[in-house]
Amino acid sequence: MRLVICPGVHEPKLTDCFLTGLSGLWGLAADRQNQQIVEPVKIFPAHKYPPFSAIDILHFLCREELAGESLVFVSFSAGVAGAIGAAWMWQQLGGKVGAFFALDGWGVPLVGNFPIHRISHDRFTHWSSAILGGGGESFYADPAIEHLDLWRAPQTAKGWHVSQTAAGIETLAPTTAAKFLVHLLKQYGVQSVV
Repeated sequence: MRLVICPGVHEPKLTDCFLTGLSGLWGLAADRQNQQIVEPVKIFPAHKYPPFSAIDILHFLCREELAGESLVFVSFSAGVAGAIGAAWMWQQLGGKVGAFFALDGWGVPLVGNFPIHRISHDRFTHWSSAILGGGGESFYADPAIEHLDLWRAPQTAKGWHVSQTAAGIETLAPTTAAKFLVHLLKQYGVQSVV
């Protein structure tokens, strides 16, 4: 699985902070001891192209020569709109999408024949976004945090991992946004965030 990061409209250094917040939980020393192959993360240059442009993200993926690889998208804010469109187009061109993560993709309909997860900076965003799809396991911060802080420091965003039992009963478990994301990324076969 190849990790593709689709940032929003913000300084590129916030994406570096986001990846640092995740890598601290990854257990890279253990990965190196097991001699796993670490695949580099692909980061869409949202400071050069509009993050909400699916076609620009698709062109980026094609330039990176990712044909034949299964992609896991992690997108933020305006990048969610572009990334979901790029994921659909990637599939139409014969590519595989392993999973899709939308961090604060408020107002963006999320549907696809791949697992979709929403991560929100507050309960209202979580609840109101769920109406538009993305019904897999999800997370929302509680207490609420600022929108950009979810991307800048996911390891500090305390809240709830929301899932459903086989009987359809919603369950909540305390965690952080970073722990939630790292847990699921590992389940989908992503080997590293660096």
